[in-house]
Amino acid sequence: MNSKIAGHLLVECLLAQGVTHAFGVPGESYLAVLDGFHLHRDQIRFVTCRQEGGAAFMAEAQGRLTGRPGVCFVTRGPGATNASIGVHTAFQDSTPMVLFVGDVASDTRDREAFQEMDYTHFFGPSTKGMAKRVERVDDPKRLPEYVARAFATAMNGRPGPVVLVLPEDMLIQPVQAAQALPRVEPVQAWSDPGALRSLRDMLLAARQPLVICGGGGWTVQAAQALQRFAENWQLPVANAFRFQDTFDNHHPQYAGDVGIGINPALAARIKESDLILAIGPRLGEMTTGGYTLLQVPKPVQKLAHIHGSAEELNRVYQADLAILSTMNAAARSLEVLTAPPDLPWTAWTQQVHEAYLSNLQPQHLPGDIDMPAIVGLLQKHLPSDAVLTNGAGNFASWIHRFFKHHGLVKGHKTQLAPTVGAMGYGVPAGIAASLLTGRLVFTIAGDGDFLMNGQELATAVQHGAKTIIVLLNNGMYGTIRMHQEREYPQHVTGSQLQNPDFVALAQAYGYAATRIRQTDEFESALTAALARPQGTLIEVMLDPEVITTRGTLQAITDAALARPAT
Repeated sequence: MNSKIAGHLLVECLLAQGVTHAFGVPGESYLAVLDGFHLHRDQIRFVTCRQEGGAAFMAEAQGRLTGRPGVCFVTRGPGATNASIGVHTAFQDSTPMVLFVGDVASDTRDREAFQEMDYTHFFGPSTKGMAKRVERVDDPKRLPEYVARAFATAMNGRPGPVVLVLPEDMLIQPVQAAQALPRVEPVQAWSDPGALRSLRDMLLAARQPLVICGGGGWTVQAAQALQRFAENWQLPVANAFRFQDTFDNHHPQYAGDVGIGINPALAARIKESDLILAIGPRLGEMTTGGYTLLQVPKPVQKLAHIHGSAEELNRVYQADLAILSTMNAAARSLEVLTAPPDLPWTAWTQQVHEAYLSNLQPQHLPGDIDMPAIVGLLQKHLPSDAVLTNGAGNFASWIHRFFKHHGLVKGHKTQLAPTVGAMGYGVPAGIAASLLTGRLVFTIAGDGDFLMNGQELATAVQHGAKTIIVLLNNGMYGTIRMHQEREYPQHVTGSQLQNPDFVALAQAYGYAATRIRQTDEFESALTAALARPQGTLIEVMLDPEVITTRGTLQAITDAALARPAT
């Protein structure tokens, strides 16, 4: 009988699941798997990253883009803990992902061997942990079972991360007859017909309904079905925080995004609404304005909540109607829900959309850089299928407020952004997007955010990824400084940054780079970046006063100082 080592079998299991790229930092604990990647190098690519956090972010981006689990390999201890930021992001963002951790040998386990740790306790699993499931594979013959289950678990219900722990001695054991199991597909949970009738009754009784869509599990077909449902019922549709490509931002029924820096007019409309139909989002803190747009636990508005996980329904908000359904099934059920010929809220829908359009008109802000104008140039020059990525910081609000995504309904996922608010996500996510899709990738970063994972530019150059990065440099952790001025005005501690020469740094990695100080310098820099074959970093020197899309740092300080002493 043909014999192979378990590490080779594991790679064959990944191939059976359709995996074309795996991201990671190599470690001696899984050398046998690396040898498997070498053996099958014509079918699967191991992307060597420079830090496990960057690798895990790339795998998380892979899961968002493909709808199937992103794959990351790290070594034990420090490798696994570094990768935990990507696992936590995948958990809160409902992204399918599998993290493989090379572990200590079985005969040294439970002795606090070199870099040993308890992964079950560290990663979960529970709704309070970081992973949906954590398992250790001790028997090499069962690798196909564990890998197939990991992929199924990561995709089913509320998508999320799974951790598989691989003892290094197990990976070198010979296995006979074991074969990879066939590709697993996510299970579709269909809406209860009675619940759909109840939802129709709720819609018919409403006068000011509003849809909030987002979360994990969306496909092109689901987004298209959602649009047909919204058009049939003439409903205004908002996208949940950092899921802005779920519904076409150019559509005349689009209401805007519900998240940090929400349009005040949209926030008011949500509070005025008499029916919120939440399709997919888990209604977390960012999407609910700190649990104020919808009161906890029972909203003033009628709430119909559709989600793919039974554990998520009625966990925070007690819905008037809770429907367990995956997004493909939910959207296809909703699009055939018959609407009456006349609807009482068409004027309401138009008003909500007009408020969105009004929010695209910028406030006047100081300095030589006009960020709304720069976003307008991005809208003009980037192709409609471009992938936009960002990490966390006030810098991201320029894209969130002013950029209009075509999104999934037009055939492509176009936004990769962490709802968990993880800094350093944008650069590695963009690199993964370039490698996986071949489409144009644009990343916006802050100076603090960029240095969290800027080293992954080395990964981009090594593996042939091209991204265009706009780095907004204001010399500080802007979000923290904003909150400092609001709570402790003029007490600046810890938020100021002494930065490197970002242009020289990017060039050292092999990127082209330039620095601009005036708005009129940006368009030529962008078109040059679009034309050249390698990646480009454009450093934008931003006035520190321009702290948000709506106001200045000094205005926040003045308002804080004017508050009565308590």
